[in-house]
Amino acid sequence: MNLFDMSGKVVLITGGSRGLGRAMALAFASQGADIVVASRKQDNCDAVCREIEALGRKALAHACHVGHWNELEGLVNAAFDTFGKVDVLINNAGMSPVVPTSLDTSEALFDKVVGLNFKGPFRLMALVGSRMVQGEGGSIINISSSGALRPRPHFAPYAASKAALNTLTEAFAQEFAPKVRVNTISPGTFRTDIAKAWPPELEEKVPVAMGRYGEPEEIVSTALYLASDASGYTTGAIIRVDGGLL
Repeated sequence: MNLFDMSGKVVLITGGSRGLGRAMALAFASQGADIVVASRKQDNCDAVCREIEALGRKALAHACHVGHWNELEGLVNAAFDTFGKVDVLINNAGMSPVVPTSLDTSEALFDKVVGLNFKGPFRLMALVGSRMVQGEGGSIINISSSGALRPRPHFAPYAASKAALNTLTEAFAQEFAPKVRVNTISPGTFRTDIAKAWPPELEEKVPVAMGRYGEPEEIVSTALYLASDASGYTTGAIIRVDGGLL
């Protein structure tokens, strides 16, 4: 028996055009799910959707900015109009700017971080989760960060916004129970697109027990677990996938 079988499921993934989002989109498609790929740039969404369709699944590319409240209802409507439902919502879109000091953090940057990492997921969970409750239920997965558990001064707004996302997980898990489960994955440092610009020697200094970066594919089994019936008694949880952060 394949515990992670997603046949007949519809999965909406924000930030799904690259990095962890793309890895999860392709993994869910390979397990039989149809995918809604949301990201800011339409051409990037289209590219991933072509990969999904090559796996024999249906895909919808929808460009929107998750940090813009008024764009999210259009995303949700497009998903439901196309597929009739959303079984799994993965709030993956986010940004993690680094600044030298708190004094150097502008209001504009602060608002962008909070909007994308916290406000947008709140609105999407409200929109999608409420429809899941009215339907057959579902699973919501929030992609947080080890920074929320190990905050540092140079990325304080990012860490705080992800800590707020962790709090939302528990709140929505209670609001939407028992038909909808809401959980968080807390990733560490992964070898995504942004990591290509980092000096190679930086990986040797990453403070984790595994002594290396994670590969994007190494997060997908946790996402599949939380999306599937295999985790039917798991909600309001935070699961670390960080290589043993020290």
